Amino acid sequence: MSEELDFDLDQVIDGIKKVDFHHPYTPYDVQEQFMRSVYDVLDTGNGQVGILESPTGTGKSLSLICAALTWLRNHKQAKFETAVEDAAQEFKDEPDWVVDQMLRRKRDEVIKKWEEREARLESVRAREKALEIRSTKRRRLNERAAGPDADHEQDEDEWLLDERDEDGSQGGESSNYSKDTRALMEKLGMMPKRDAEEDDDTTDEGLKIYYTSRTHSQLTQFIAELRRPTFPPSIPEALLSKDNASEPEAVKHIPLSSRQRLCINPAVARLGSVQAINDRCSELQQSNSKSKCQYVPNPEKLALTHQFRDHALAAIPDIEDLFDLGKKLSICPYYASRTAIPGAEIITLPYPLLLQKTARDALGIKLEGNVVIIDEAHNIMDAVANVYASEISLSELRRARQMLGVYVKKFGKKLKGENRVMVAQVARVIDGLSDWLDGALKLKGDQGIVDSNNLLKSKGADQINLFKLIQYVQESKLAYKIEGYVAHAEQDPKQPAARSSSSPVLHTLVSFLVSLTNLSTEGRIFYNKTSTHDQADIKLSYLLLSPTHAFSSVASAARAVILAGGTMSPFDDYTAHLFPHLDAAKVTTLSCGHVIPPSSLCVWTLASARPGLDFEFSFQKRSDRRMVHELGIAILNICTAVPDGVVVFFPSYGYLEEVVAAWGGGGGADSAPSQQQQQNNTTTPPSVWARLQSKKAVFRESKGGSSDDVLSQYSEAILGTNDPAKPPSNQPKRGGALLLSVVGGKMSEGINFSDRLGRCVVIVGLPYPNINSPDWKARIEYIETTTASRLLATVEDETSSEQRPLPPPISKADATAKAKEAARDFYENACMRAVNQSIGRAIRHKGDYAAIVLLDRRFGAERIRRKLPGWIRGGMVEGSEGGTLGQLMGKLNGFFREKKKMET
Repeated sequence: MSEELDFDLDQVIDGIKKVDFHHPYTPYDVQEQFMRSVYDVLDTGNGQVGILESPTGTGKSLSLICAALTWLRNHKQAKFETAVEDAAQEFKDEPDWVVDQMLRRKRDEVIKKWEEREARLESVRAREKALEIRSTKRRRLNERAAGPDADHEQDEDEWLLDERDEDGSQGGESSNYSKDTRALMEKLGMMPKRDAEEDDDTTDEGLKIYYTSRTHSQLTQFIAELRRPTFPPSIPEALLSKDNASEPEAVKHIPLSSRQRLCINPAVARLGSVQAINDRCSELQQSNSKSKCQYVPNPEKLALTHQFRDHALAAIPDIEDLFDLGKKLSICPYYASRTAIPGAEIITLPYPLLLQKTARDALGIKLEGNVVIIDEAHNIMDAVANVYASEISLSELRRARQMLGVYVKKFGKKLKGENRVMVAQVARVIDGLSDWLDGALKLKGDQGIVDSNNLLKSKGADQINLFKLIQYVQESKLAYKIEGYVAHAEQDPKQPAARSSSSPVLHTLVSFLVSLTNLSTEGRIFYNKTSTHDQADIKLSYLLLSPTHAFSSVASAARAVILAGGTMSPFDDYTAHLFPHLDAAKVTTLSCGHVIPPSSLCVWTLASARPGLDFEFSFQKRSDRRMVHELGIAILNICTAVPDGVVVFFPSYGYLEEVVAAWGGGGGADSAPSQQQQQNNTTTPPSVWARLQSKKAVFRESKGGSSDDVLSQYSEAILGTNDPAKPPSNQPKRGGALLLSVVGGKMSEGINFSDRLGRCVVIVGLPYPNINSPDWKARIEYIETTTASRLLATVEDETSSEQRPLPPPISKADATAKAKEAARDFYENACMRAVNQSIGRAIRHKGDYAAIVLLDRRFGAERIRRKLPGWIRGGMVEGSEGGTLGQLMGKLNGFFREKKKMET
């Protein structure tokens, strides 16, 4: 039967082994290495994890796409024939001719279904092209809120709490829709399954790749790269007609996002905050709503919903495309996009939608057996912590109490039963938290750790079931009702209605209450005294200390997880804190080299200013005036040797300001010495700051300033401008520009200092976090405690069933020592990840070149060096940590002289 169809499964397997990644260009060796690693992790499956580092400028995104989608298409081809063969086992006792006919019919059914789908999507593409409706971006995000204020005149009863159902619940998000809408959305796969029996209904769904990144712009860039390569069909080519076998199969992609980005209802979108939009959207779908949203899918819009799905899958859309498509078809893109999930191969979504189980459930996302790729994963642990972080201030609690009073004054007599009880409980919780914070204002310290058990003791709030209260507030939309009514009541009738600017304080309160219900072992609550408008204030903050439990729902469900980034080094934290219980054999790590030749990188560790004066910018020593002066002289010399742009990263904004002041710098970003200053310089030696400005135009990043403005001025000073609207600069001609920035600041991540903008990057010191701050004290204590407990824990008996040897016993003293070492590593790794991000700003493509100067003696220690990316270690000048400033100057002069010679 296989011969009859000219199909050989062994050929498919052999083809997979040789792997053509379908890269649209000729890949570099490092790209081949990276793609092979991704492919192998996905192919092995079974909970495999890949932690992969590929420097920025090496085509990481395109490599991820080519490797992952090549594997997916090969997997589908192999799975197709395997499924057919498995089906044949049901007829193993039948004659061969019966089995042959059954297999042929099974293949024909699948192929016909595939061909019909591809033909339908191709028809959509043809119509789209003919109508030329896909042009450049037609609307920006800030235009979405435009439109008539459809519901300015609202009946105040809109804000009255609804009566609860007879069963005492409102059923979460799914029950906010009418019965017909729920039935339709369940049929379309837009609702989470209601019970385990329905989980098997996945016959039309194939294995999927969930790709996530940190920002909307990064996802948009990834989608642009996704449009470059082409891939073969997901059906074995031997089974297709000649026409279909020779044609590539378009990638099926759908982006997911929040209502805030996708809502096309002007009356809802104008609310601004994501919480208000979510609640108002749900409100307009309730069966008793007086004005239902006209865009939500319903039985009458089934054809439009399917049209939306086909248009989305026919193209490779980004979020703006989905928004425009929804506007064009008058169908909600937030809900309609879910109908495309079953047919999609790759789904892009931002961090929060992937990392929060509640968000995944709401969107109907199933990770089980699927692939998860997390890009820009160097900050994944911070991202997990941020998703679960919350805070609330005393001023916000007072505002919430005031709003609650206004609401109760209006509707109090109409509130009955559970609504009356729950509103009173919310008031007690607010009063209890406010009392604690009032008392904390009198504490001596500005910040500290809070015992969560003490927060709600006042007013008897500790007797309230927070789980039940949170559920009530979320299901009743209490926060939206109160904030919406107060905003409505405070609206000046003489003024036109505007986008609500009211801070969603009640939503903030609910987020904080959710944090209070988390396991106390995984997080801590802190207080921090602040001031707003010259008034003393204080806030409570929740910090997730460990991402392990929060991330486990992702790691344990997925077939494979890829963590990829430009600067993932050091790797230890990911295995220790995201996958602490994962067998080492299931983890693949890779640090790729760069695509540049070794001659394009010069890395030097400058350990001393001169004999007897080491550069060590530790907190205890960094204010030494002699060292600060010598730092200025070193940077001045570097600016003399380096053409065009030099970027210097300092450990903090405070230290940058301190150094600039010590050098004689003023408050501005860039100002050449005045004529009077130049005259004075005949008798007084010029300051370091003035000497720096004589070499290069000097700019600096400020904590509250605009990074865009500074970056624009810095770029113009190096590259000049062709803009005739800009007057010529009256500043003296200097050799490029110097940018003083901060590790972890606005310029240290996501900014491209390629080519002339970043010929040299200088790192001043090691930017360790403040270990004496309450949050870092809590982190260190948590790691020490949990590490020691894990080391001392007795191995369970079930390990013996796998014939694994028991680990050797460890003493309490040894466990404590190892725990302290683990905490030190975590602290050090946080510092080095930030350093590596800053270093990565320079080399951005194969033809680029730059020098890296690590200005601190501690960079010479092996413990620190091994936490730098492999490509940086490979470019280090051997023995530079024992060299002098003069030797560095000789190396830089030779490096850039050689590069200039090659360019000419």
